[in-house]
Amino acid sequence: MNFNQQYNQFKEQFAGMSPEMKEQMMKMAKEQMKARISGFFKKWFALPVLTLVAVALGAVVGALMAFFGQVLLAVGGLRDAHPIYFIPGLALAGVGIVLAYKKWGKGAERGMGVVFAVGQGKESHIPLRLIPMVAVGTWLTHLFGGSAGREGVAVQIGGALGHNISKKLPFENASHIMLVAGMAAGFSGLFQIPMAATAFALEVLIVGHMDLMALLPAAVAAFTACKVSSLCGLEKFSVDLNGLLGDGSVGALFMHDGALDMNFVVKLALLGVLFGVIGGGFAKLLSLAKEFFAKKFPDGMKRIAIMGVSLSAIFLLLWQGRYSGLGTNLIDMCFSGAGIADGSNIAGGIQSYDWVLKFALTILTLAAGFQGGEVTPLFSIGATLGATSAVMFGLPFPLVAALGYAAVFGSATNTLWAPILIGCEVFGFDCLPAFFVVCIAAYVCNGGQSIYNQKKLKLKF
Repeated sequence: MNFNQQYNQFKEQFAGMSPEMKEQMMKMAKEQMKARISGFFKKWFALPVLTLVAVALGAVVGALMAFFGQVLLAVGGLRDAHPIYFIPGLALAGVGIVLAYKKWGKGAERGMGVVFAVGQGKESHIPLRLIPMVAVGTWLTHLFGGSAGREGVAVQIGGALGHNISKKLPFENASHIMLVAGMAAGFSGLFQIPMAATAFALEVLIVGHMDLMALLPAAVAAFTACKVSSLCGLEKFSVDLNGLLGDGSVGALFMHDGALDMNFVVKLALLGVLFGVIGGGFAKLLSLAKEFFAKKFPDGMKRIAIMGVSLSAIFLLLWQGRYSGLGTNLIDMCFSGAGIADGSNIAGGIQSYDWVLKFALTILTLAAGFQGGEVTPLFSIGATLGATSAVMFGLPFPLVAALGYAAVFGSATNTLWAPILIGCEVFGFDCLPAFFVVCIAAYVCNGGQSIYNQKKLKLKF
């Protein structure tokens, strides 16, 4: 049957219909047309619209991260100047945090847990009250000497804003894409490492999976947040690693007599194994510590009060707050340039047990219920472990400290590309081969552990 015959047949059928039937057929045709137009719009305009929204999201999150970061540095500086006045009040600060969450933080008490649950499609709502709760809680934790990080605030604020903005957008997967973009913006705005932040947000939710659906919005949000944060006055931490190495460079260490120095590559791989075990061990012990103390002290207020008193005493006894806060004091010692002349001594001021104490006290602080995160303490643990291990491996300690800085973070978060790019953005892109080798070895040897509640893909063979 040709087209003319089909048309004539339809015309005859249509002519025989009642007026009511004709009206119903016209309505159905209009609805189908609207659905097709809507589907066309959503298919071809979703990515451009989401990307434009990501620019605005990145700008807002970047400004918030600059404010949060500057206040955090101020309270940390105040504590360092007067440790004897603030550290004894850690338990009281903890009780205040618990009371505030009970009164005003309904639905926000799980923090990163709810962000990851929404990102993995297990839940559908992140309350905006989470933003002020986690920010103020983290400031109090640091002011009174708790050993904690700050990335938890960044990821939670960015994720919460991105998710809630997405509710106004009529696109499929908008919620997930904007959540990932917000996470990238938060991480980038705080640390000003947009490429690493993009990779972190794309790979951290699901083990072994890069969420490329959100790639462009996440990257745009991350670069925007980085720029806005910088314009608002938050400074980036960076190190000229080649400058610290003196006559040599990281690239030159790979070559010996015009060929690849396999001895150096093997040393890097062994360092990666060490960093992988320590990072994975941190994640596992943190999980076990949270479970143990939750059973030991089921009442959250009692738990944070008792552990807060004990931690205050420990922090004061250990050189009045050397292991309090982010751990940036230890990181600065690793790259201060002191004692680098022969490239074999431990950095001036760093002790061989620094990484152990920072490791243990960060776990205890977070297991008690104090707010913050793990990433910057992990940077500190990795850098001090690297500085301590450098002599054993016969390598310049600034290099090994830098490798530990990135690789311990990567193994504790069960991510690969984020730590490689962190190493490059903080220490220089000519260091890429060294971070590539070490971070791969660390990723493989971390035992599949993570400080986050990651979703695992079920592979079928």
